[in-house]
Amino acid sequence: VQLQASGGGLVQAGGSLRLSCKASGRIITRNIMGWYRQAPGKQRELVAIVTRGGATNYADSVKGRFTISRHNLTNTVDLQMESLKPEDSAVYYCRAYLAGDTNNYNYWGQGTQVTVSS
Repeated sequence: VQLQASGGGLVQAGGSLRLSCKASGRIITRNIMGWYRQAPGKQRELVAIVTRGGATNYADSVKGRFTISRHNLTNTVDLQMESLKPEDSAVYYCRAYLAGDTNNYNYWGQGTQVTVSS
C-alpha cells in the first residue's frame, strides 16, 4: 500500500489548512485511516482516525478544530484543520491499518510539514 500525502505548508496562527492522503495498491477496504503528527523532540501522536463506516476519534487537543473525512470510492482521507495554533506545527503522517492486525497491515505515508507561525 502506498500513501501519498499532500497539503502541508506554512500558515499563521488562526488560519486553516487541508491535508489529503490517497491510498493505492493492496487496499483492504475495512481498514482504518488516519493522521498522526510528530513534532521535533516528541513522539508521534494520534491526531484523528476514521473507519470505513465513518466512525471517528480525535486527540483532545484538536477536537472542535480539526475534521477528518474519508472518501471510500477514491481511497482518500482528508484532514481539515481550522484555528491552527503554533503547537500544531509538526510533520503530519497518513496511516492505514487494520485494527488487531497491524503486524500484517500497517502503512505510513511520507509525511507533510505543517508550520503554524505565531
